[in-house]
Amino acid sequence: MGVRFLLDGKVVELAAPDPTDTLLETLRGPLRRTGTKEGCAEGDCGACTVLVGELRGEAVQWRAVNACIFFLPMVHGKAVMTVESLAPGGRLNPLQACMAANGSSQCGFCTPGFVMSLHGRAMGALGSRLPLVDAIAGNLCRCTGYGPILEAGAAVPSLAQDDGAVLDALAGLAGDVMATGSFEKRQWFVPRSSDELVVVLAEHPEARIVAGATDVGLWVTKGLRDLDCLVFIGDVADLKFIEETAEGLRIGAGVRYAEAHGALARLHTDLGELLRRIGGLQVRSSATVCGNIANGSPIGDGPPALIALGAELTLRSAAGRRAMSLEDYFLDYGKQDRRPGEFVESVFVPRPSPNNVVHISKLSRRFDSDISAVLGAFTLTVEADKITAARVAFGGMAATPRRAGGCEAALVGQPFAESTIAAATEALKADFSPLTDVRGSAAYRIEAAAALLWRLWHREQGVAVSVLDVEAC
Repeated sequence: MGVRFLLDGKVVELAAPDPTDTLLETLRGPLRRTGTKEGCAEGDCGACTVLVGELRGEAVQWRAVNACIFFLPMVHGKAVMTVESLAPGGRLNPLQACMAANGSSQCGFCTPGFVMSLHGRAMGALGSRLPLVDAIAGNLCRCTGYGPILEAGAAVPSLAQDDGAVLDALAGLAGDVMATGSFEKRQWFVPRSSDELVVVLAEHPEARIVAGATDVGLWVTKGLRDLDCLVFIGDVADLKFIEETAEGLRIGAGVRYAEAHGALARLHTDLGELLRRIGGLQVRSSATVCGNIANGSPIGDGPPALIALGAELTLRSAAGRRAMSLEDYFLDYGKQDRRPGEFVESVFVPRPSPNNVVHISKLSRRFDSDISAVLGAFTLTVEADKITAARVAFGGMAATPRRAGGCEAALVGQPFAESTIAAATEALKADFSPLTDVRGSAAYRIEAAAALLWRLWHREQGVAVSVLDVEAC
């Protein structure tokens, strides 16, 4: 079986694709859709932005994605829209016409990506309720032409989208059968249910599980790694669940960050703000909450925050299910407590109680769409002005996301007071021995981590600690 997808209503069939070829390579190569550009080949600049549509019940859900790290099997059974799709016969649509008229395009290289991000927002794609600046945070303009681009997006806030024909075509495109194929020595699978996933991983325990490919994609485009067996889980329907209860939030392994944003923001506002800064919208529309956990990156933004909140994982394999605290999943750099044939099925995040003080801060060189230098997350239980429990977790400070045991010990049993925070920041400095790299020196990271604890204290005293807080006051 090959890969089949819709492009402007026509079925594109790829009989035996290399599963590590990207959608961008196919669009620009055999399909000659050269409006979609390659800028960074790592999902950072947005020049390759296209819209991908998939069935969700009786509707088509569109989302902006980075085609440069979107592997071909991930588009099986879906629809694709490129910048050429918006101007059949060369007739510009209202957004394109507005951008042409107001000088939104300078060198023009980034323009198609901006057009697709803005068009997705205007037609109600995933994440379209976000502010306009957030919709294009994953698109970079090297000519600094953001002003006219934002003006064009504001001038064309909505565009009608008739998905009737797409809906009918998608209904019979993928079918209910697991897609699979091979290319040279590579094998790939696209299971449709978690039961199928269990069977595939039992037979191929060495397989690389791919959810959104926002991390794995770079292994291929930048690291030039060979991946011999891949299992794509984006079509596993029963892993796409979000369960909100009084106790907390359970998120299935197939839920993308953009889909979980609202539920996590309702759990705590700091989680919502953190998610707003995890990559651009294209990244959040592909990357999954559980995939960010499963890959075990020491600078993944999600795990420290979820560890501080006391999150628990459920893993599944042919042997059954097992549960563990999220912090115990990370063993060492590049090593997680995931057995052969096992996958992360879901994560449960407890709901903070009224006596919890929660604070999550991310420090990065660039505010939007950047990797963390340090990420600190704190949950303190305060009863009668006394700290009775503390969970303090950091990313970017060690080989894994990790709790700060000495800092926690200095907090618990003490009054919630400035002197306690001072003692805890000193204890924190002995908890980690971070590395120096391009994102920050070891000394910077130690001082920054301590400053994030002070930020918690000052915010609880009603002091503005950032530009965002000043604007909110």
